[in-house]
Amino acid sequence: MVNKELETASPDSAVDYQAELDETRRSLREVTLMMEQSQGELSKITQRNAAITAHLQQAQRQSQIPVEELRMAYDSALDAQQRLFVMRGQLEKLQNDKNHLEKMKSILENIVSGIEGEGSKASAAAKGQFAGIEMIVNAQEAERQRLSRQMHDGPAQALSNFILQTEIAMRLLDVDPAQAKDELSSLKSSAMGTFQKVRNFIFELRPMMLDDLGLIPTIRKYVDAFKEQTGLDVNVNVTGNERRLEAYIEVMIFRALQELLGNAARHSQANLIKVHVDLGNDLARVTVDDNGKGFDPETVQQSNNLGLKLIRERAEMLGGTFEIDTSIGKGTRIAFTVPLES
Repeated sequence: MVNKELETASPDSAVDYQAELDETRRSLREVTLMMEQSQGELSKITQRNAAITAHLQQAQRQSQIPVEELRMAYDSALDAQQRLFVMRGQLEKLQNDKNHLEKMKSILENIVSGIEGEGSKASAAAKGQFAGIEMIVNAQEAERQRLSRQMHDGPAQALSNFILQTEIAMRLLDVDPAQAKDELSSLKSSAMGTFQKVRNFIFELRPMMLDDLGLIPTIRKYVDAFKEQTGLDVNVNVTGNERRLEAYIEVMIFRALQELLGNAARHSQANLIKVHVDLGNDLARVTVDDNGKGFDPETVQQSNNLGLKLIRERAEMLGGTFEIDTSIGKGTRIAFTVPLES
């Protein structure tokens, strides 16, 4: 993995870059080998899961089987499913690491080639490319990890419990109908809550409204859900000519707004957040203003807050701007602009 700060080309830096390239190639070979081993292990776990599922189905068909034995069968099935879930997540992470390393290898090869050929001009171009890819990949990986944890701790665990609750209720129907009814009522409530969580996850991953209705209706819908989940007072004000924008601009603005609202909810200790979206003829400006505890803006440059750095990177890449106005105890205002195609 490339972890040194890239610098201007020189004979000494050529040696450093070549060493980094060699290390990246070595890491890539290791990750590729681990992927092959994980794929083999995943195949074995998949076969074992199929066998346990078949055993569980057979046990379900036996009406006289003791409840404790049925619980053990379910526990084995849930354990196999969780192992399968973990292995698939590990394989996905290895694939992401491999893609990252391949990109880094390509960039370092360009840097080494540039140093040996045209010199610092090629190296400087590769440096900017490296920084952008590094930031995007790290931000994507952090978001995947967050969603993976939420899915595992929420819907995945709840669905596992549903299976057992359903079987218990079925067994109780003939023995204690009243208790069976209570179990089914509890199961229905849990299922409705889990269903809502799954819908929220899907909306966070990719709201279909963004494709169908556009940016502003999606923002309003998201803010309504955000207020319900967090209990915060969030006001949305839209000015200018409300219209559909280029798809990549709508996605960029929506993802940035998600990040800014999430940061305010997690870190600012605010109880009021104001969102202003101004759609001018040539420029979109988004402002998120909270009455929280604020922070030292200098710490953003030194922190691991990839979200804010990525918003700045994308806004400036599109020819826009990014501003932070905050101080400790004074709240925070973050604004960014994006040029619009006329």
